[in-house]
Amino acid sequence: MARFKPSRSEGGAAGITEHFCYPAPVNPRPTAGIVVIGDEILSGKFADENAAFLIGELRSLGVELRRVSIIPDDADDIAATVARYAARYTHVFTSGGVGPTHDDVTIAAVARGLGTDVVREPELEARIRAYWGERLAPANLRLADVPRGATLVWGESTTWPVVALGNVYILPGVPTLFRRKFADIKDRFRATPVQTARVYLSAEEGVLAPHLDAVVAAHPDVKIGSYPRFDETEFQVIITLEAALAATAIAAADDLAARVPAAVVKRTDPS
Repeated sequence: MARFKPSRSEGGAAGITEHFCYPAPVNPRPTAGIVVIGDEILSGKFADENAAFLIGELRSLGVELRRVSIIPDDADDIAATVARYAARYTHVFTSGGVGPTHDDVTIAAVARGLGTDVVREPELEARIRAYWGERLAPANLRLADVPRGATLVWGESTTWPVVALGNVYILPGVPTLFRRKFADIKDRFRATPVQTARVYLSAEEGVLAPHLDAVVAAHPDVKIGSYPRFDETEFQVIITLEAALAATAIAAADDLAARVPAAVVKRTDPS
């Protein structure tokens, strides 16, 4: 069950109040979901760049990404997916479907999914009119439409804000704009980065499995992954050991190395 916590307005957006929606605490680390929206991605006309970029960014910030969905420009699908993600994850990021054309339905769909409607935001409208001036086309004013109750989240670049509704951050699909806008707001998501140790082993996974089972049981606070490599000559498997504290990850790596000392080719520990 999601819990909504109201807080102050920000970024000079008069009358717009920020809300954060936090899932019930199951994982001590903040979690995230990404919703990539666009028929052009699903059809293969364009390759997704935004989810791949955000995966690395969230990891460096200490946010645990739990799911990525790629869905069409379908308002019902967007509304249902965003509502489900908003209830499950600390942060939700959408990519695409924000613009002045017929297939840009994300704003209205997010609003519907989170139980509100769409309004024209006065500050955004003023900025759009000033930006385009005499070149303004009526469709450009759609860029000033936001879900009712949304927040304009301003970063270092104050030209165009990110629109957020609750814990959902609505980002554009154009990769250069997506990266620029996320860079403006990324510090608000910063948490404790994950600490990772890696052990490179010259043994097959079947041989390592019982030893990994023992390490998993002995170190419940460590997330352990096993990744075989078939094109390496020096090692066959990389084991990653992740924890909130470097010492915890290192202790688990020490345990594994002690169980299979002859198979250890090299290891790297978090600083």
